[in-house]
Amino acid sequence: MTTASPAVPPAPPARTPAAEQFGVASVVEETARLLLDHYVFPEIAEQLAALLRRRLAEGAYEVTAPAELAPLVTADLQSLNGDPHLRLKHHTEPVPAEQGAAALAAMRTEFDSSLGGAPRVELLPGKRVALLELAPALFPLAWAAEPLGAALTLVAKADALIIDLRGNTGGDPDTVAFVCGHLLDERTHLNTMHWRSGERLEQSWSSAHVPGARFGGSKPLYVLTSGRTFSAAEELGYDLQQLGRAVVVGEATRGGAHPREGWTVHPHLEATVPVGRSVNPVSGTNWEGTGVRPDVPCAADDALDRAYALAVARLDG
Repeated sequence: MTTASPAVPPAPPARTPAAEQFGVASVVEETARLLLDHYVFPEIAEQLAALLRRRLAEGAYEVTAPAELAPLVTADLQSLNGDPHLRLKHHTEPVPAEQGAAALAAMRTEFDSSLGGAPRVELLPGKRVALLELAPALFPLAWAAEPLGAALTLVAKADALIIDLRGNTGGDPDTVAFVCGHLLDERTHLNTMHWRSGERLEQSWSSAHVPGARFGGSKPLYVLTSGRTFSAAEELGYDLQQLGRAVVVGEATRGGAHPREGWTVHPHLEATVPVGRSVNPVSGTNWEGTGVRPDVPCAADDALDRAYALAVARLDG
């Protein structure tokens, strides 16, 4: 007679570290690879890629969710040269996998809810000074040409113009050139992009022809800025300031002058990597790290009142 052996319960499944549940290692490694392949400063890219890999090996990214990983990696990405365009960005909603698609998807929602990026057009008291707010972004020109052209045509008859960029966080350099075309009298060199290879340059010029009316290059023009103003919005203020076309009123801006591209490295995470650097033809440099410095410094909340007073005084002078 044989006796059956007692049943042996199956071993419990091995526990997977929380960081592996959403692929922390693959996200960090892909971000490091993108740096090495695309960052405009190759030597810094090598240092940052090594830093990310070392921090991963040390367990610095042992987190439970993509939203927790994004600020940790971003802090390390910005630790060497403080480049504000260099980051791992978290998206609450899943984002497309195609290059640049994450940013476009988010921008499209903002575009549709902001009258195409021109949410406020107003004739201020006295009926001589117009206010045009451009926010929350300078959207891709293919989308924005019609609403911006309409808004700029509407303010073209004013004696003075205030452009409010205090809530604008960036966008399309082609849209910068389009707006500048309405504020200058002739086609003007605004900026030159130096891409990573060092062999290709791309100049940006204001539009020679604009739809509708042109405000022109001689009437008083003021640009409002804040500590939130960023990227392409900074370029708009900086270009006009360097050309002597506008008076910048408000706060120093955030200081991001490097054009960037975005790659989806996880359904909720986008690695944004600067692929070039801007060089202004007047200053020979850009606003990276320093921000656009206002001609009339004041708190952002006071900038509109200050610019309006300056415009009225100039018109009455």
